[in-house]
Amino acid sequence: MSGTARHDRDMVIQAKRSLLGATDPVEKLRLLCLARGSAGIKGLGRVFRMMDVENSRTLDFEEFMRGLKVYAITLDKEEAQKVFHIFDKNGNGTIDFDEFLVTLRPPMSNARKEIIMQAFQKLDKTGDGVITIEDLREVYNPKHHPKYLNGDWTEEQVFRAFLDNFDSPYDKDGKVTTEEFMNYYAGVSASIDSDIYFIIMMKTAWKL
Repeated sequence: MSGTARHDRDMVIQAKRSLLGATDPVEKLRLLCLARGSAGIKGLGRVFRMMDVENSRTLDFEEFMRGLKVYAITLDKEEAQKVFHIFDKNGNGTIDFDEFLVTLRPPMSNARKEIIMQAFQKLDKTGDGVITIEDLREVYNPKHHPKYLNGDWTEEQVFRAFLDNFDSPYDKDGKVTTEEFMNYYAGVSASIDSDIYFIIMMKTAWKL
């Protein structure tokens, strides 16, 4: 429901192919994330959040490098410095990682952003800007899931597996923010050329 496996595979292949000719360090970092699938950029965001122990929503270069290493992103130090300096807008030695992740997302048209937000708002039943298992209970019926039908999983496990599409392997908190949802679908979007096709896919997936 959250983006087909075929799109994911296509995007991973496309990203790996594009990496061979990538010279711009920001584009290279974007492709390294997309080569991990739709959740690649969102996963990097989660790692950066863990690096931000002071909860300042900013990272210095050392934290930035540590985050890349934890996420196993292979940028050499010189490339990482170039990326960092591009985002260190005021030259104070830190970057705002929310701004960084927004820029790192593959560009999306307003039409795509709007349909993603419509899906998020449909799921976010409480309107608190976070999707939880409780929100999902209202809109997602786990009883049609094959693993529930054959008795392998409980309803709770189906919900959990569904949220794992969006959650990070490093920080499974069972919650999905607007930002994470948008980062995830920016990854899905990168594998779909046509706005119309992307919108149809979202409307079908979320019954919008």
